[in-house]
Amino acid sequence: MKCTLAERLTGHHTRPMETRTALVTGAAQGLGQEFAVALAGRGYRVAGLDLVPQPETAGKVLDYLELVGDVTDEEQVRAGLERVIDQFGALHVVVNNAGVYPAKPFEETTAEDWRRVMRVNLEAPFLVTQAALPYLKAAGWGRIVNIASAAVFTAPPAMVPYVASKTGLIGFTRALAAALGPYDITVNAIAPSMVRTATAERTVGADGGFEFIRDRQAVQRTQEPSDLVSTLLYVVDEGSAFLTGQTLNVSGGSAFL
Repeated sequence: MKCTLAERLTGHHTRPMETRTALVTGAAQGLGQEFAVALAGRGYRVAGLDLVPQPETAGKVLDYLELVGDVTDEEQVRAGLERVIDQFGALHVVVNNAGVYPAKPFEETTAEDWRRVMRVNLEAPFLVTQAALPYLKAAGWGRIVNIASAAVFTAPPAMVPYVASKTGLIGFTRALAAALGPYDITVNAIAPSMVRTATAERTVGADGGFEFIRDRQAVQRTQEPSDLVSTLLYVVDEGSAFLTGQTLNVSGGSAFL
């Protein structure tokens, strides 16, 4: 049963919050960790899938399942989803957050650079979503959230493979929303600006990347992981059932759609 408006406003839900489960990829640090903690704060049991162990995230989430695996490996992804169901019994939300964004001039980009970006940023969401889909259908409703990028709209010249992969992810979001609507499963994308994370500090921070982006935003500060939390919680809310196939541009006004 779905919640009535009165039940949503008063917090009295017909489906107890503790029965909900979310999977977040790239949950070891940064934006993925912020999402995992925020979802746990809303009563979700959370599974995090990352290449590395996630002790910091696990220490911040009461009911957390740590999955160490490669999001680009179909067998590892399916095995991880099976563990989620074994432990929690259901799955309702998938957040495809894992991504890579090497900055390199196009002329210096190798075919392997291109393939790696496409595997992590575009193929992995396909693999994770396809493996999760039977469980979302079994739950009777679902939310799939793909983390895209405002770079799709601003097109930084040193990130051609990244922009191409995230543009593909937005197309994936739209087409998948049309395919899964009949199952009460919504699919949306969130497009952040350059978020201050440890990875971003290492890759672009030293070269003044944060300042470059900040100066081109209407909101003149660097985006933090916490700036995306309210949007994620809005998109995954059961009351957001009519929001699907959309890309929410949460980038401080670096681009206007």
